[in-house]
Amino acid sequence: MLERIRKIIGRLEAFRSLRVIFFIIIFLVGVIPCILLQNGILRNYEERAVEVRVEQVKGQLRSLANHLISSNYLVNHESGQVDAELSEFSTLYDGRLMIIDPTLTVVKDTYGLSENKTIVSQDVITCLVTGERKGWENYDREYGFIEIVVPIIETRSIEGRDYSVKANSSGQEEWTGAQGQGGLDKENSQANSVRGVLLASTSTEYISKTKDILRRKALIIMLIMLVVVFFASMLLSGLLVRPFEVLSRDIREVKEGYSNEPISAPQYIETMHIADSFNNVLGRMNALDQSRQEFVANVSHELKTPMTSMKVLAASLLSEENVDPAVYREFLEDIDSEIDRENKIISDLLELVKEDRTNIDLEVTSTDINALAEAVMKRMRPIAEIADIALTLINRRQVTAEVDSTRISLALTNLVENAIKYNREHGEVVVTVDADEEYFSFVVADNGIGIPEEDLTRIYERFFRVDKSRSREIGGTGLGLSITKSAILRHHGTISVESKEGEGTTFTVRIPLHYYAQPMELRVEKQRRQILRLLRRQNNPAQKEYYEKTIHVSRRKNSPGAKNNGKAAAKETAPAIETAPAIETAPTIEKAPEIEKAPDPAGSPDFSGLKDTDTDTKSTASAHEQEGGDQI
Repeated sequence: MLERIRKIIGRLEAFRSLRVIFFIIIFLVGVIPCILLQNGILRNYEERAVEVRVEQVKGQLRSLANHLISSNYLVNHESGQVDAELSEFSTLYDGRLMIIDPTLTVVKDTYGLSENKTIVSQDVITCLVTGERKGWENYDREYGFIEIVVPIIETRSIEGRDYSVKANSSGQEEWTGAQGQGGLDKENSQANSVRGVLLASTSTEYISKTKDILRRKALIIMLIMLVVVFFASMLLSGLLVRPFEVLSRDIREVKEGYSNEPISAPQYIETMHIADSFNNVLGRMNALDQSRQEFVANVSHELKTPMTSMKVLAASLLSEENVDPAVYREFLEDIDSEIDRENKIISDLLELVKEDRTNIDLEVTSTDINALAEAVMKRMRPIAEIADIALTLINRRQVTAEVDSTRISLALTNLVENAIKYNREHGEVVVTVDADEEYFSFVVADNGIGIPEEDLTRIYERFFRVDKSRSREIGGTGLGLSITKSAILRHHGTISVESKEGEGTTFTVRIPLHYYAQPMELRVEKQRRQILRLLRRQNNPAQKEYYEKTIHVSRRKNSPGAKNNGKAAAKETAPAIETAPAIETAPTIEKAPEIEKAPDPAGSPDFSGLKDTDTDTKSTASAHEQEGGDQI
């Protein structure tokens, strides 16, 4: 039922307005207390008026009871004074009065309807039996009268005698006594006797009339209050919603393009949060727009430069006659190199477009990371030999992971190629492959020219080059690191860089051993919340300790490959430096030596300024594990 009402209200456009909701809440807050106050005042007046009426009537009835006893009216029913008092009572209180003797016979009825008749009433019988002086009363709100029962009690003094009450032949009570015995001798006492009951019914019409008058006045006051509350609700709801309207107007101005400045709404914490979120989105949009403009400009420039070069070369050949064939060959070689450069730019752009299309699934397979790294090093060997750069591959563990081998190979190739291109003469490049229980990593370190600290945050931007003249000279497009980062993020991995200008650069990549459609943190979060709820409810220390341990291994518990952990994804092998294949520099490309194992640590190349990648990798892994533990 409530769900149906909620759906109906949801279809009404007005009830989806915050201003209407505020108006209804404020109006109800103002009206409901008025209605409750009105009903409370009227009910309190009625109860108090009935209470006062009952006390007044009881007082009159007790006075009449005393007169009845003193005039012996229950024995001799002829008393003009008593009849006058009874008639005055009936007129004064607009009611009916009956005198009932102990035999439940009506002695006197002011209405003259029930005289000498027997009355059977629970209240009358109880009053005769118990003789309670306070009597009983009953208020009938529906018919508008009060029924009151008061006993007629006769009090006699007893002095030194024991008395008993006996009924004579005429039905009257006689008190007989004997000389007192024991403690009653010469003592004064009193004895009470219930001689009958007074039953009165008095109208509450005047109470109802007064109540109606009060209700009408209260209704007039409430109508005035409703008008005041109505306009107050409209005013307050408008004031409460105004910050949201201002916020909406500012957002609309940004949407229409009239403004591009951050918005501000400091009136409420909620509006501040909305404004901050919008400003963050606006900042990202501006950054994306600027990046798009720069991207278009860079693409246009990069594509136009080779075309311009080819145009100039071709025009030069056409403008001259009888050109030497050697010159023809030289110009054609230049045109061919420009075409290759153009083709590389287009290929990188196409690859970048593929990486940006997140709806394309990765071709994930179980891949030998060590073999993949060796294949990349073999492909990079000719380039390294030309530049006289020494390549070294260190396999610290045998690693098998679920990755898209094509994209990971492309990412590693870009990192190694950059390390070679932006290195110094006779430089060195070291690639280290390692793994822990959850992630595998490869570290690409060189002792080349390094990256300026102010450019470290921009190296992943498209077409960004630290040294543009050097990049064009060696054929760089500025897209390699952008493609690399995109491929790593698609695997839910991370990439970080450390560099000092003139000393070298170290790139560290960490990727999960098992691929999932969403990051591990999101998958573990639900189980983590469930365990934390159990921890709060758990009073058993042993069970609580068990749940705490469960949290620390929750990542492994959620892994689909946890069932096949009999074969670890990362196994320790011989000491790293002893099994590290080293690629030595060859004098020529044709006679390049094959990959060989480094004989010992002393034989490894020594280059200054490069940090110990093994130590860095382990520290990073430990820091990551500690960070993961803190998050859980």
